[in-house]
Amino acid sequence: MPYVVYLSEVEFSAVRSQGPGGQNVNKVSSAIHLRFDIGRSSLAPTVKEKLLHWPDQRITKDGVIVIKAQSSRSQDGNKAEALARLQELIAQASVVLPVRRPTKPTFASKRRRLEGKLLRSGIKLNRGKVEV
Repeated sequence: MPYVVYLSEVEFSAVRSQGPGGQNVNKVSSAIHLRFDIGRSSLAPTVKEKLLHWPDQRITKDGVIVIKAQSSRSQDGNKAEALARLQELIAQASVVLPVRRPTKPTFASKRRRLEGKLLRSGIKLNRGKVEV
């Protein structure tokens, strides 16, 4: 189930972009810092817990996701990109992996394994010194 990120839970702040851009880069704050507090969000508790323990540099120790978007020359484009990245991060955290149920190896697979070991040991036995 895809989770909806409400704009009231997201905080945007405009900062100056890095990199080339001529004179315009010094005047316009087009890059966006997105801040999303996991603890105060309306996400499911399991998704919150998974996000808080997620090994990602964008998540601070306080449980705030910080995403910087600066690829577009407009603030609106960077806001949309940052929201898309946040939505993707939440979607990855909300995936529930199926439980692995261990199975026993079949009789045929055991036999194939033992035959392979027997063949390999025969090859290694023949590597010894040759007596004349």
